[in-house]
Amino acid sequence: MASADAPYPVQEIADAWERERPGMPVSSIGIVTPLWQLAKLLGDDRRRVLARAGVDTATLDLLSVLRRAGTPYTLSTRELAARSMVTAGAISQRVARAEREGLVVRRPGEGRPRTVWVELTPAGHTLVEETVDRVLHRETELVSGLKPDQQEQLAGLLKLLLQDVQTRLGDDRITQVGE
Repeated sequence: MASADAPYPVQEIADAWERERPGMPVSSIGIVTPLWQLAKLLGDDRRRVLARAGVDTATLDLLSVLRRAGTPYTLSTRELAARSMVTAGAISQRVARAEREGLVVRRPGEGRPRTVWVELTPAGHTLVEETVDRVLHRETELVSGLKPDQQEQLAGLLKLLLQDVQTRLGDDRITQVGE
């Protein structure tokens, strides 16, 4: 466990580059390096929580998108792909796997032969409720070292940074960590 008075390796890295390459812009190290480290730690922890729940990230994403859609928890595969920000092929694979596990059912669209509707089953509904509950409680615990106003401030700053980086890179995709 790192204590508040322990040396901060990120600052040590920035200081070393500043010493070795005076004038080199190093301020990003204090932002990007901790974000990478946090993404790794949080991603690994979420995968452990999901493994204990018996769910993979892709399945949770599919079930979550359907659950957040509201009653009757049904969307077309096109809507699922758009809301999940993945390809039609990826959604097709996710739906097929979830259907085999009894978490969703597929049915053709009436009058629209190419439309496929995907509906959350009671088993899928129960699984997503339990899993999201575990994930959100765990992640709330992990950020509890910040006071509520600090959490709000950080969330706002991260939103601004994300939007700006997306604009600079011309890439507005949002994916799971590691994808």
